[in-house]
Amino acid sequence: MFESGAFVAAQLDPVTDEQVQPNGVDLTLEAVLVQSEPGRVSRDGKRVGEREELRAEDGHYRLDRGGYVVQYGERIAVPDDHVGFVLPRSSLLRNSCMLNTAVWDAGYEGRGEGLLQVHHPIELEPGARIAQFVLAEADHDGRYDGSYQGERT
Repeated sequence: MFESGAFVAAQLDPVTDEQVQPNGVDLTLEAVLVQSEPGRVSRDGKRVGEREELRAEDGHYRLDRGGYVVQYGERIAVPDDHVGFVLPRSSLLRNSCMLNTAVWDAGYEGRGEGLLQVHHPIELEPGARIAQFVLAEADHDGRYDGSYQGERT
């Protein structure tokens, strides 16, 4: 079962009343990055490629078609007995953009990221609500203790 927006809001910081939705909490855009060097995912490990942070010009990121890493502004703590999912806000979809994310395991704490696919140029303002975080009850063995634990905190 998915949790209420009020329950989800208690797991994030900072959060405004405007971000709390019936079934989740909107995540805001903190930064946009472009990967500039190759990464690597192998059977015995991983390496994230070098990235460059874009600068907002005149208060907006002006993004052409392509893939971008977006960083969220909120610190998230996924409670035990839950799993988290990040979904794009419909305003992104209606502007020909898609936000890809992964499962957020019980015990994860940090300020996560997503992959923004831009299919038509768009302007995004820092602090704009671009995603929605939801939590569902889940059985689990153990807690997240991977290399992204505590990222950007």
